[in-house]
Amino acid sequence: MRLDDKVVIITGGSKGLGRETALLFAKEGAQVVINGRNQDALDAVVEEARADGLTLTPIAGDVSREQDCADMVAQVLDRFGRVDVLFNNAGVLFAATTWETSTEVWDTTMAVNVRGTWLMSREVVPRMLERGRGAIINNCSVLGLKACPGAAAYNTSKGAIAQMTRSLALELAGTGVRVNAICPGTIVTPMVADVFAGADDPAAAEAFFLAQHPIGRFGTEPEIAKACVVLAEDGLDFMTGSMLSVDGGWIAR
Repeated sequence: MRLDDKVVIITGGSKGLGRETALLFAKEGAQVVINGRNQDALDAVVEEARADGLTLTPIAGDVSREQDCADMVAQVLDRFGRVDVLFNNAGVLFAATTWETSTEVWDTTMAVNVRGTWLMSREVVPRMLERGRGAIINNCSVLGLKACPGAAAYNTSKGAIAQMTRSLALELAGTGVRVNAICPGTIVTPMVADVFAGADDPAAAEAFFLAQHPIGRFGTEPEIAKACVVLAEDGLDFMTGSMLSVDGGWIAR
């Protein structure tokens, strides 16, 4: 098992990429803690895992809240004694141009996507440094590297996550703690499906995003989860500060 006995925290773990990655990490032998704001949604994933003979530990909390992040990491340390891998996956996406974005949407996007990634990283880094090892994976998105129209707040937040990844990787270089980002193309998760459904012309919105992928299709949740395993497993000590694009060729266009 590629992640045998690693203690992993996955934020936004109740659906979409977080859920898929949690299940795969557990299959690879990790002790996985999933976080989300909805306890019922977390419990549903735990039951799904149990039906497959897997164990997930749910901890409800809001990553945009400092105390929730501190409490979550404290609970993990109390139960498992360490954190080997943090997957900062929690995120929100709202479709709007820069001038049409409301203050509420802007603030919510920055609070969850950027502040949440920073708060969780700030909590786990000292613990990883104590052991001289660890891996942080940030969900950056291809839109952290290449903007698209109509997603102003999301583009900006993911660009910030890319820079946070690079900054933290440089600060931790040589300590045994690696920091990398996963940059998916369009994956039709529940979040993305909601954006398509809410567009003025859902079919046109879907066609626009499909056209960004030279491979000719959208990606799948399992494909992203498998890439996250690569970033989490041992043996890639020389890989830090990287933006791993899994995007069907979008960034190469």
